[in-house]
Amino acid sequence: MPEPVFILVRPQMGENIGGAARAMWNFGLSRMRLVDPRDGWPNQRAVALASGAGRLLDAATVHGRVPEAIHECTYVFATSARSRDLTKPVFNPEEAMVRARQMSAEGQNVGILFGPERAGLENDDVARANAIITVPVNPEFFSLNLAQCVLLIAYEWGRRSDAVTDPGTDIAFATAIEVEKLGDHYEQRLDQAGFFFPETKAEGMKTVLRNMWGRLALTRSDVQMLHGMLRQLLRNPPQGPRP
Repeated sequence: MPEPVFILVRPQMGENIGGAARAMWNFGLSRMRLVDPRDGWPNQRAVALASGAGRLLDAATVHGRVPEAIHECTYVFATSARSRDLTKPVFNPEEAMVRARQMSAEGQNVGILFGPERAGLENDDVARANAIITVPVNPEFFSLNLAQCVLLIAYEWGRRSDAVTDPGTDIAFATAIEVEKLGDHYEQRLDQAGFFFPETKAEGMKTVLRNMWGRLALTRSDVQMLHGMLRQLLRNPPQGPRP
């Protein structure tokens, strides 16, 4: 079964990257990606903390932005310890990993985003995910160490090996890069049409739109149809209400 890819977004300390690698390797997970690590890469402190999981760090890839790191994923979870203004399905780690195993059994490529140690993922990062994983921690102290959060998710993945059912019909889901380009297409055309107004609210409106695309479980045929619909409207704009 394909294993999920763990994506550490803007991690700040090499020690936490190493601890995350060690936690992943404890449960047989080896696919790590890094997005814009603060102290650069490679990082000797990460290697020291990884202990016997150094091979995982050797294979880790580095990306400049979240869309690049999730480009071929067909379903993405974003970990978050706090409530968000963005509307998305929310799961605890156990529920999320049951779904992740089901989707992996269907041949989907699952990604899991983990935010930086100080403040977690930004709304722009979460908007590109399909769902949120929230750990039920003390609401008065909801800060989790990066490696601890990785360990919780990796543990749930490992223990849910009996939770996979018949995958059923084979569905070609859109990859994250295909959804990203769809979002780019609509954002560009809506921008040209003056939709993002007033200017002070434009960035927030764009984030909400990205969140909508991320929330939808789009297939490749869905993406192609949505591109085609927009192109057709631009070629043949409505001439007014029909009688």
